Amino acid sequence: MLTIKVNQPGGLDNIFIDDTNEPTRPQKGEITVRILASSLNYHDYLVAAGQLKTENGRILLSDGAGIVESVGEGVTEFKIGDHVVSTFFPQWLAGDVIQSAGSFQQTPGDGADGFAAEVVTRPAEAFTHAPKGWSHTEAATITTAGVTAWRALVVDGKLKAGDTILTLGTGGVSIAALQIGKLFGAKVIVTSSSDEKLEKAKALGADATINYKEYPQWAREVAAITDNQGADHIIELGGPGTLEQSIKAAAVGGHISLIGVMTGLEGKIPTGLLMMKQICLQGLLVGNRSQQQDYVKALEMNDLRPVIDKVFKYQQLAEAFEFQVNGSHFGKICVEW
Repeated sequence: MLTIKVNQPGGLDNIFIDDTNEPTRPQKGEITVRILASSLNYHDYLVAAGQLKTENGRILLSDGAGIVESVGEGVTEFKIGDHVVSTFFPQWLAGDVIQSAGSFQQTPGDGADGFAAEVVTRPAEAFTHAPKGWSHTEAATITTAGVTAWRALVVDGKLKAGDTILTLGTGGVSIAALQIGKLFGAKVIVTSSSDEKLEKAKALGADATINYKEYPQWAREVAAITDNQGADHIIELGGPGTLEQSIKAAAVGGHISLIGVMTGLEGKIPTGLLMMKQICLQGLLVGNRSQQQDYVKALEMNDLRPVIDKVFKYQQLAEAFEFQVNGSHFGKICVEW
């Protein structure tokens, strides 16, 4: 059975293909899944590059989609042949955030072996059904990017028709947020440093776009677009380097979802403005299994498909990470066997 692993101290040169692992038979409550596709996330890159430390020889990637090959005793939710997709926190099934979801200790591809493997055996609760009619590659985009956007906007943000969403960048989370926003009848503003990407965002339904290189004080542009009302929901992926502008761009009573830290881990926050605007600034890490199931239901009821920029082979995983870091992609990057 082929797996893609990384040796410590990490680094793309330390990614290697291993053929020594043998798939195990499912025990009570487990299923065996043939993994056919994964999608890449910035978190996966941080692990592979050694910026997030893990065990030597860790199997990479947090997202995985495939077909159930075997079912253990007591499993009734899945049957052989079902199409499934993994969950980011296999231990967080439903409800409010649990203590162990405050770290990546049980997250595949980080604290536990991931889905860069031909076959895996895991507890049945570590998967949900994939959306009917979706390819495995499409389904693999759900686990991290899709569920993050869904939780930020729908679960925590209580998105409703007529709201305004501002999403930073055009990666997987941002594009999922754009699609979810249009599904709910929201107005969506997208930022990017690339006019080409902004045109693609418009083609997907973005109501307004801002080139943040052309307008580094882009909160002013958001104010102009919204008649000085600001954005009700902000998908904040930059972190400290962009958070000040996000707070300035937010509406009174707005909701900022702090999802990414692309610009670093620490920075200044205009706390006075945050207080005066009565903004909810919420850090979040993906979501739980129940939220993923709700997201899958919504996808099945609507004609939505993820935007996939490029697909690599698992054996090209280092090359795929290099393409990801280059930042030229629009939407998701995926791998297939």
